[in-house]
Amino acid sequence: MPRPGPLNLITDVPGLLVGHAADERAQSGVTTLICPGGWPAAVDVRGGGPGTRETEALSAENSNALAHAIVLAGGSVFGLAAADGVAAVLSERGEGLEIRPGLKRVPIVPSAILFDLGNDGDKAWGADPPYRALGAASVEAAAPSFALGSVGAGRGATAGTGKGGLGSASLDLGDGLVVGALVAVNPVGSVRMADGLTFWAWPFEIDGEFGGRRPGGAQPEIDPFPAHSRLAERLTHGANTTIAVVAVSADLTAAECKRVAMMAQDGLARAIRPAHTPFDGDSVFAVAGAQTPLGFGGERLLKIALLGSAAADCLARAIARGVFEAERG
Repeated sequence: MPRPGPLNLITDVPGLLVGHAADERAQSGVTTLICPGGWPAAVDVRGGGPGTRETEALSAENSNALAHAIVLAGGSVFGLAAADGVAAVLSERGEGLEIRPGLKRVPIVPSAILFDLGNDGDKAWGADPPYRALGAASVEAAAPSFALGSVGAGRGATAGTGKGGLGSASLDLGDGLVVGALVAVNPVGSVRMADGLTFWAWPFEIDGEFGGRRPGGAQPEIDPFPAHSRLAERLTHGANTTIAVVAVSADLTAAECKRVAMMAQDGLARAIRPAHTPFDGDSVFAVAGAQTPLGFGGERLLKIALLGSAAADCLARAIARGVFEAERG
């Protein structure tokens, strides 16, 4: 039976690093996943209100469908500046594309943002939002082990009518295949069932990683506006978003990463109701580290299907872990 890796974090996929930075006054922050040397990457966007940067660079038909880092940030459109800080620090470290000897290296740093401008933080930053500096600081903080909950991009997040947060989880499939997920949880929808206690993701939990709560008794009829979602509370529009990265230790191409990202979106839908609304910007990146070759033909396709299924399960678990850890903090 597959088990989580030793950290139960996306960094159980060898080589990855994650760093957080936050502005406590603004109650917002940035989380950066670093992919040393550049990893094949793709993105799947299914929310009706996305905010992204450099996602077209990841299209398989383009020249350099890879990522040297992926940035998840709060701050709505202002948070897109976090990628500037990440790119600058990585370039100084010699990371990025070498266009020509002697020129500065050019890191590819796709990013996605969530809307947290409505929380209690002070957003009176004038013409100097903090996100570029937070992006740079997140690179400096990057390490294999990192905190979950109200940290980084999850610092000011909300999930429906409750707290959101930053979550992660992993799964070791054996034979060198490891899958992980990293997510900033900030949906309009609810992560919990009508009892307000049980996570929708409960069937996928391993070893009580988000509290071990199970549904009891008869459950109410399914409602398209679930309890504890902002839709149920107000029936008016808002601005939210769940943004995530899944990673695998396999030699996937960018096109194959796209399939894994698409499959991983099922995990988002398992853990949040409703998902992919007109008010969310739900975006899932996928990166591949190439540590383990998958072979060819039908065997390769079978293993890609396995990786995509595991990525969906990891993402569902990571969503619940992010909220659980934020509430514990």
